Amino acid sequence: MDGVLSSVVRLRAEVPGDARTAASLGQVREGNGVVIDDSGLVLTIGYLILEAQSVSLFAADGDEVSAEILAYDHATGFGLVRASRPLGGGHVKLGDSAALTEEDRVLVIGHGGISSTLGAVIASRREFAGYWEYLLDNAIYTVPPHPNWGGAALVNPSGELVGIGSLIVNDAVEANGALPGNMFVPINLLKPIFADLLESGRASTPRRPWLGMLTTESYGRVIVTSVTPGGPSSQAGLEPGDVLLEVNGEAVPDMAGLFRKVWSQGQPGAEILLKVLRGTDVVGVTVTSGDRYQYLKLKPRSH
Repeated sequence: MDGVLSSVVRLRAEVPGDARTAASLGQVREGNGVVIDDSGLVLTIGYLILEAQSVSLFAADGDEVSAEILAYDHATGFGLVRASRPLGGGHVKLGDSAALTEEDRVLVIGHGGISSTLGAVIASRREFAGYWEYLLDNAIYTVPPHPNWGGAALVNPSGELVGIGSLIVNDAVEANGALPGNMFVPINLLKPIFADLLESGRASTPRRPWLGMLTTESYGRVIVTSVTPGGPSSQAGLEPGDVLLEVNGEAVPDMAGLFRKVWSQGQPGAEILLKVLRGTDVVGVTVTSGDRYQYLKLKPRSH
């Protein structure tokens, strides 16, 4: 288990002030990365490295080691970086996240070894819809919450990596009163795209239409909370406070349903016809969807 503990390293990213995500995610981001091979390949949660100009990892001996950003995948949320030299600790093997069921015992490991390791239980496996146009069909929820969740390793009793930490949530357990916990991205989502990420930095799956808006659910309605400056929804005239009623003539049941209906319209550039409630008026808004990757200021790979 010592090798597994030492495979989780501290990660620090610096992001320029003009990055699209600088205001929302910060210019200095810290969390965890998980070493998954003996050459210094590190898996983390993508928002830590998104639009970063530099990434540092902290090796087993405490030295700061520069790292190259290899890949970011919005659909899963994963990010990959490679250390400029081996980090001197262990690395962890990928396990089977599909085998996890409720009440299974796991470890949540942050950088720092045993003092940053928390015994946890799988609280639920269910859908997660993120307000930033993000959706996981079968996310992993654990209790109790780990305080340093970003990029943390979720490890099964065999010492295998089965998830990467994404969020702290208030509803890891829904029944009999909500309990806080963490949400993890299942490691099985990495396997089909892993070769693509290493080769080109992106999954080869078709790009999804992106609207550039943040949403919330309230009393059975999906409400726009903000629109991305210069993004497709902003350019189309969508406004904060708009209640989303229909996408291309189909009712919007919830955020997950909204995202699936938008993504089913094709690739970036697809025309998305929205019907919204604005005050007491029902308004039609046509959004020419965009490509999130083109909007973000992603640093090109050096090779």
